[in-house]
Amino acid sequence: MNEGYEWIVDLDIEKFFDTVNHDKLISILRENVNDATTLHLIRAYLRAGVLDNGLIKSTTIGTPQGGPISVILSNIYLDKFDKELETRNLRFVRYADDCIIFVKSEMSANRVMKSVTSWLERKLFLKVNATKTKVVRPTKGQFLGFTFYKDGQGWKCKPTKDRKKRLYTKIQEYLKRKRAVSRPIAITFTKVNQIVRGWINYFKLGSIKIFLDEFGQWLRHKIRCIIIKQWKKPMTIYRNLMKLNKACKCRFSDEEIYKCANTRLGWYRRSGLIVVNYLLSLKVLGIRKGERPDLVNPLNYYLKSL
Repeated sequence: MNEGYEWIVDLDIEKFFDTVNHDKLISILRENVNDATTLHLIRAYLRAGVLDNGLIKSTTIGTPQGGPISVILSNIYLDKFDKELETRNLRFVRYADDCIIFVKSEMSANRVMKSVTSWLERKLFLKVNATKTKVVRPTKGQFLGFTFYKDGQGWKCKPTKDRKKRLYTKIQEYLKRKRAVSRPIAITFTKVNQIVRGWINYFKLGSIKIFLDEFGQWLRHKIRCIIIKQWKKPMTIYRNLMKLNKACKCRFSDEEIYKCANTRLGWYRRSGLIVVNYLLSLKVLGIRKGERPDLVNPLNYYLKSL
């Protein structure tokens, strides 16, 4: 894109894993694999059938989506497509059945889209989804959860709004108060850390610094809410906050902590009070204690992984 290829052909192959032609796949394999046993085993795998509501259905086309070698077979099947695009000197990126092609003008993009669609249908017997395949500018396109934007240094990528929303939804679902309060906090921290680190490890190629700063604040608020509700009784909340006040040397008065422990505010609003924010701070939540791991700081983890 930084070389001027600022138009994207976003290809969408309709039900790719369900429409792979077995004979065509075997013939492509036979070009490089001269072993009858291996080819017979792959064909048997393709025709093994699927279990649907207790009944086995035969499979005459397609590869089992989620199967152990389905992605490898899809790459083998679409290797011809890669070679075709290379002979046309097109710039493209493909992962399994997801593919985007970069060109310099809208006219070229429309021409490429028509010719490539025709080639896929004629040569590989695949159907291109006419409604989802489109010509777009990079800011409107997306690929494997990423979209693109341009600043003074050139084109860069970032996670789509949909992927950011999914992260919030997944954490929100796991931290529902009724369930989370009944779990040991060590289990909650472990699972939250796995989700957040996994998301960051995938999307760290993109610009997510501002998003992770905001997300981290929201996450810690949710965690504080769970911890305060686990303490439940005003006297328990008061006692634990006093211990933290002494350990952290925050110098909150006895009266301030007593008011916080006995307030009639709801759990969520109580967790946002200054006393709770300071005493259950980022530093305190980041302390490992016994079986309880430290709560991941999304922004710090991202910056360290760069």
